[in-house]
Amino acid sequence: MNAVLAPRPLVVLNQTGAEADALVAAAGLPVALADDAAAPAWERAADADVLFTGPRNGWRNAPAQPPAGWPGRLQWVHVASAGIDFFPPWLLQVPLVTCSRGVAAVPIAEYVITALLAHQRDWDTLRVQGADPWRETFARVDQHLPGTLQGRALGIAGYGAIGRAVAVRAQALGMQVVALRRGGAPVDGGGEGGEGGEGVQAVGSIEQLLAASDHLVLALPITAQTYHLINAATLAHARPGLHLVNIARGALVDQQALLHALDAGRLSGATLDVTDPEPLPDSHPLYHHPRVRITPHVSWAAQGAAEVTARKFVGNLQRFVAGLPLHDVVDRERGY
Repeated sequence: MNAVLAPRPLVVLNQTGAEADALVAAAGLPVALADDAAAPAWERAADADVLFTGPRNGWRNAPAQPPAGWPGRLQWVHVASAGIDFFPPWLLQVPLVTCSRGVAAVPIAEYVITALLAHQRDWDTLRVQGADPWRETFARVDQHLPGTLQGRALGIAGYGAIGRAVAVRAQALGMQVVALRRGGAPVDGGGEGGEGGEGVQAVGSIEQLLAASDHLVLALPITAQTYHLINAATLAHARPGLHLVNIARGALVDQQALLHALDAGRLSGATLDVTDPEPLPDSHPLYHHPRVRITPHVSWAAQGAAEVTARKFVGNLQRFVAGLPLHDVVDRERGY
């Protein structure tokens, strides 16, 4: 009599850290965790069915062409980032790819609000370290009173989870929110988390958004269509005194055109958490421009970020095991 072999459990290769290992183990799913998670993912494609990986896991050194045998037995890859531009195009040869869209929406929204307040209230110039600077600063502010965010127009380019999280916080401060959604889709309140939508005005083009905004937040993925979306031609439509905030991808902005707009006084400032490349060369003029604040791609950073991302993966893993559709599937045609 032939023995009946038990079905082989799914093998999960987690490269993102102990948080996901612990959550997978606690979920009680019929899966096995692979070892040697530090090896390049493409070298383990023959050993795993599911891959959970992130941009830091060796992908900067990935070969330009698909390695021999790729994608092996991999059925699904979940990436620990919202975008997939950190990965080679051949990653999408895996039958199913999902991303961590929205996991950093709250910390990024708080970063944006911090940037808006710092710019509007001229925060960097207010700290004093002595009695004479105290008097001088008080006199200066008393003669040139700062504005407030209340009543200002906030433009949001890209109205996904991050855009909606920014919108609801901006509205709480009395700002008027105007949004441009990818593909011109309507703005509504039906997004993840139920945030944003009510009272948000939609526009049909980046030119209209620039003209309608006192502050503009870029929250778009980088694609062939959005590369250098902010350029000399579009900046010509900017409302005088616009403050630009980029928390998405550096390549959305033509940085030379941005410098010209700042020097010409059309823009009052720019807060850049992302640049192209990252980091910029030491000699780049954006570092030293008096109207520019650069931070090192940290708007996402918050305590517990790794666990939030791991929970998103494990939630999708439960659906995968159950044969249910997964959340946040990457659209291969759109590239996000």
